[in-house]
Amino acid sequence: MLLEVRNATKRFGGLVAVDDVSFDVPKGGITAIIGPNGAGKSTLFNLISGYYPVTSGTLRYDEAEITGMPMHRIARRGIARTFQTTSLFLHQSVLENAMLGYQQHTRSTIFDAFARTPRERREENETRTAAMAALRETGIERYAARVAGAIPQEAQKRLAIAIAIASKPKLVLLDEPVAGITAEETEAHAELIRRLACEGYTICLVEHKMSVVMGLAQNIVVLAHGKKIAEGTPAQVSADPAVIEAYLGAATHA
Repeated sequence: MLLEVRNATKRFGGLVAVDDVSFDVPKGGITAIIGPNGAGKSTLFNLISGYYPVTSGTLRYDEAEITGMPMHRIARRGIARTFQTTSLFLHQSVLENAMLGYQQHTRSTIFDAFARTPRERREENETRTAAMAALRETGIERYAARVAGAIPQEAQKRLAIAIAIASKPKLVLLDEPVAGITAEETEAHAELIRRLACEGYTICLVEHKMSVVMGLAQNIVVLAHGKKIAEGTPAQVSADPAVIEAYLGAATHA
């Protein structure tokens, strides 16, 4: 298993946002985490990526424990994530945004940058190359010179993935990757996610659009009120009475 979550719990005062959750993410393929609003999905991503420390429980990634490890160290080990609200430097170019993803692999100092040392020049070229490769991989290389705030919403979502991909991850956490885009854009975005999985990235995604989840994921983890209530294939999950009651049924009657 690439990621093993065991009895993960996160409390905020008297609120238990994630309650004793355990599941595995196998290497390769796509795992989805679903549940109604407030189920604890994004909080769970924040625990995995180190944004929040767990209150209790353990996290293992690539056969090493990462429980309590700071966010930057977890990222360097190969876990990248995107957020529900696309976080970009809107006044910088698309290429400059993508370059940020690779910077965790550089070691140049302020002195290197000021003196334009060979190391700084080499790492700048490496960063630019990695960023352009990520833009090509996500299909937005044509926007490389454009200001990030001036490109379409769907392209901005692709850019968020490109920043993650530029960091050279093994595991990519996608938090609501198709929220706020059209049906046609959703289909194209789902195809991008499927292709990235075929290229060897392990994908774990949080998503509310059930057609996307059922069409992409091999394994689905279902949360409700911070607890895991089901896990299995799309067919197993969609037929589970607890899931129908907590999530699918609620969506049907919305």
